[in-house]
Amino acid sequence: MTINQRKKHFVQVGNFLAQFKRSGIEKKSNVPHNEPFFEKLQEQIKMAVHYNGWFTRDNVLFALEEWSKALTEENLDQWLSDYQLENLTPKTVGIILAGNIPLVGFHDFLSVLISGHRVLVKQSVNDQRLLPAIAEYLAAIDEAYIDKIQFTNGRMANFDAVIATGSNNTSRYFEYYFANMPSIIRKNRNSVAILTGEETPAQLEALGNDMFRYFGLGCRNVSKLYVPEGYDFHEFYTAIEPWHKLMDHAKYGNNYDYNKAVYLMSEFKFLDNGFLIVKPAEDFGSPIATIFYENYSDKGFLKDTIQQNRENIQCIVSNGIIEEEVAFGKTQHPELWDYADNVDTLEFLQNL
Repeated sequence: MTINQRKKHFVQVGNFLAQFKRSGIEKKSNVPHNEPFFEKLQEQIKMAVHYNGWFTRDNVLFALEEWSKALTEENLDQWLSDYQLENLTPKTVGIILAGNIPLVGFHDFLSVLISGHRVLVKQSVNDQRLLPAIAEYLAAIDEAYIDKIQFTNGRMANFDAVIATGSNNTSRYFEYYFANMPSIIRKNRNSVAILTGEETPAQLEALGNDMFRYFGLGCRNVSKLYVPEGYDFHEFYTAIEPWHKLMDHAKYGNNYDYNKAVYLMSEFKFLDNGFLIVKPAEDFGSPIATIFYENYSDKGFLKDTIQQNRENIQCIVSNGIIEEEVAFGKTQHPELWDYADNVDTLEFLQNL
């Protein structure tokens, strides 16, 4: 199977996923192998929402829609142009996936297969429904994928390299268990935003997407703000008011109530608008329904602080302040070449 064939296969996957949108699910007649996979993925969407209270239908469809936009011939060509993937010796790569947001491990799955390797997948119990359905569709496109894709619920065995995503605690176990093989081990990361007080209402509204999509559970979700001394949060709160709807979700609402009660009993200082607590803190990872903030008075010092903590930060949202910044509202729309933890997955796979 050539690299061009693999690219075409994933373009077909993108066309298949394009039927599933937040605006509506619509079956198209020109999608190859659409029977019975269209109905099957619909059923798996329902199952994913049923088994994981954080996986709302809107968020699951958002994830599918974003992957359909990413898997185009143009994007794949641009992503793969810098790599030599034509004649690699196939290896079996184990991938251990997180389950915090829908299809969070799809990029690793895609990377292993597009590079020509075999993939051994260990999914999180929180996200077991969607990826196998997509894998079955891929196998319908080309039966060769039957031997290239394996899922396991038990202990992983017989693999040559591993890509594992987990917490700071689990990463220590991963580093121990996989010490003698090529590996990428990912730890906790969070995203931050730098505000100057000169942001437009549209930028602050877009920041709401960076903060609240997937209830803030992803590493690309902004969980901390850097704001200038004396920053007035009024315009910020006004801009994110449409996200008050999150309180209709019981799990989010329960977290908001719990964290607010803890902060009140601890006599912490914080701001509150009825659905988001804004609390001063130096930490990067804030609880659900809470966002931390820290004041700055000197941008140069702030840049140094962020650089010193770069290994804890996934995305930096700002407007013309720092290198490698992400525009407001774009953290949940990564490109194929936006690698988690800034570790080039394809380069790793290319060199196995």
